[in-house]
Amino acid sequence: MRQRYFWVVGGDQRQAALAEALAGDGHRVAAWRLDRAELSQSVERAESLEGIDRAECVILPLPVRGEGDALSAPLSSQTQLLDDLFARLQPRQYLCGGRVDSRVFALADRHGLAIHDYFTREELAVANAVPTAEGAVQIALEEMGVTLHRCRALVLGYGRVGRLTAHRLAALGARVSVAARRYDALAWAEAYGHDTLRLGELSGYLCGFDLLVNTVPSRVLGKELLEQLKDGCLVIDLASKPGGVDFQRAAELGVRCVWALSLPGKVAPVSAGAAIRDTVYNMLREES
Repeated sequence: MRQRYFWVVGGDQRQAALAEALAGDGHRVAAWRLDRAELSQSVERAESLEGIDRAECVILPLPVRGEGDALSAPLSSQTQLLDDLFARLQPRQYLCGGRVDSRVFALADRHGLAIHDYFTREELAVANAVPTAEGAVQIALEEMGVTLHRCRALVLGYGRVGRLTAHRLAALGARVSVAARRYDALAWAEAYGHDTLRLGELSGYLCGFDLLVNTVPSRVLGKELLEQLKDGCLVIDLASKPGGVDFQRAAELGVRCVWALSLPGKVAPVSAGAAIRDTVYNMLREES
């Protein structure tokens, strides 16, 4: 890819790693609202938004929006309104971000900007599933107090994250069961040697598990099912908001729960940043 001028705007350690990865490929890179990130001299620290309109590509964080209509910028103490940011951009620039919601689309449209969501790309979803699965294993090892070898684990959902999580748990010797709604997902789980359950028919089967990992982004573990869990069972919820567990009820019952959001940015920010870079490259190639 020819050398380009990028601005990486806001975000967490993933965006810091993204800026470094782009600079490492020989691009000119400026970073804005990454104040507390450790950046090499190859990345320019922008003091203001002056010059952002000259960038060929502006990369916003994942998610784009923080509180209200402000940019998500957890590494900065300053607030940046998206409306003010978009006012500095030009329609000719390639603007992209992660998990772009309807409010952000509307704000961009108000300024005549087209914003592209890299989080909807399959290649990024697959790449992010790897550190998410590995992060789930890390949490289990830290929280359970016993080895995963020979423990009984149940994975709810068998999409990208569920499949990779089940595979890694089994590789460490866990006895893995999978619960899913779709028959084809259950068939694949069986093909990989896992026991299977129907997701809507869990009642009566939960008392024997030491570990339960949820990947389903809707409420699947309510009061009735939480009451059936084995004493000491660890629940790890990998689902995005609102999650799949009734956390209030779980706390009342004394069930140990970990809601592990945004694991790629926490356990493997360098890999997560590289995955965003590769995805943006693909999007730029398609655009051209």
